[in-house]
Amino acid sequence: MVFMLPSKYLSIRGITYQIRVVNGFTNNSSLPLVIWCASQDGDIGGRALQEGDDYTWDTRLSIWTPTPAYSCTMKWDRTRKKFEAFQVHRAGCGSLRKCSWLVKEDGFYFSNDECNWVKDFSWP
Repeated sequence: MVFMLPSKYLSIRGITYQIRVVNGFTNNSSLPLVIWCASQDGDIGGRALQEGDDYTWDTRLSIWTPTPAYSCTMKWDRTRKKFEAFQVHRAGCGSLRKCSWLVKEDGFYFSNDECNWVKDFSWP
């Protein structure tokens, strides 16, 4: 008899991922970026990010834990943008277990090493 876990469960035991969102604006000292994040289990909180500030958290995956996904809402002046900050199956997060976002005036950049940034999408 073969025991199969539902697809929402991982077969990996005890792997920790780091999710980081950085304010990469060059001149917003009077108007911070506001971030608020949540997973399927509820809010993890938020804060106002000044230039260079970051909002970082870890998530631990195990065989018995449903695969978490984190979405965040960024607010800049009157503009809001919701995005998926972490999904374990996203290309790039896996090997280094790091999902980093650099939010700039022209959009949102993704990296898994914080050296090579690729623009993922623009503000609305």
